[in-house]
Amino acid sequence: MRGQGPAVRAVGAVMAAALFWSSSYAVTKRVLEDVGPLGIGAIRFTLAALLLGVMVRLSRNRPARPDRRQRWRLRLSGFLGITVYFVLENVGVDLSTASDASLIVATYPLMTMLVELVVFRTRMPPPRVAGVVLATVGAFLVVRNGAEVGGDSRWLGDLLLLLGGLAWAGYNVLGKQASAGQDAMSVTYHQTLAGAAGFLLASLLEAGDWRMPGVTASALLVYLAVACSVGGFLLYNYGLRRMASSVAVNILNLVPVFGVIGAVVINDESIRPAQVTGGVIIVVGVALGMIEPGRGTTAGPDPAGRRRAHRLAHARPATARRAGGTKPVPDEPRAAVPTARRAADGGRRP
Repeated sequence: MRGQGPAVRAVGAVMAAALFWSSSYAVTKRVLEDVGPLGIGAIRFTLAALLLGVMVRLSRNRPARPDRRQRWRLRLSGFLGITVYFVLENVGVDLSTASDASLIVATYPLMTMLVELVVFRTRMPPPRVAGVVLATVGAFLVVRNGAEVGGDSRWLGDLLLLLGGLAWAGYNVLGKQASAGQDAMSVTYHQTLAGAAGFLLASLLEAGDWRMPGVTASALLVYLAVACSVGGFLLYNYGLRRMASSVAVNILNLVPVFGVIGAVVINDESIRPAQVTGGVIIVVGVALGMIEPGRGTTAGPDPAGRRRAHRLAHARPATARRAGGTKPVPDEPRAAVPTARRAADGGRRP
């Protein structure tokens, strides 16, 4: 029961990130009337990087600066999850609809699960696999319905959004590997810095179309930077460090449900019965994907992390091995187990 508190907080953090991100599609669609898709990303993530930089500087409990290899991994994950992903997302939303964009993300858990299988060789519990597949089926129903009432540009937009899912899967897997010993704020800062740099370079392609955004668009850009970038990524990185990547991304299937509501309310987009059916299937898939056999609903650390912590917690100290040979080792001091757990968690507590 002691692990339920952090697990619940992790789930709550990812769900809150989903709530923030669900609004980004409709807000981006509105801002596209004044600013190009690459310009939106450049402004949004430059503002976010500046804000995060100040927050990191003012933090009293800053972790040690990541080493060179870790910095490059964090930057690469930021480039994939911010620059590449949001270029594809913003252009995709421009060609498609906000409701399609928010619902296509339901295929991302399947992509992330496949990448995890290849990179980590992770064994997925059958309920999680079933939940991810079910959510993907729900997304297929919604996208097919959108294609029937859209045109060629909508198809292309949907395709770009699907390719964005591959970039997002790479961000999740690489970011989880590179975040050891760092807190969510530090990880988010390094990733956002790299993503903002990539967007600033990409936005030069739109230099001929630059113009000053209006008051409404400027306010929405600030919202995208503060709520969706800083708030959303901080919450998501906090949860991602405490659960398997596929579980975290599967929770993001709530984004489509929230996103369609936002698209209807903010952009007056229509919704059809097939989309409602797909949304219900997605919610069921999310709930099913969070179940592990024998543990009920969970969002705890990934199985590999639990196994490492278990081995460290029960390892025999070197001094005890030398002194006792093969004899039984006396009980370790009470501080040994927490210390080992902190080591397994990268030197910090949840």
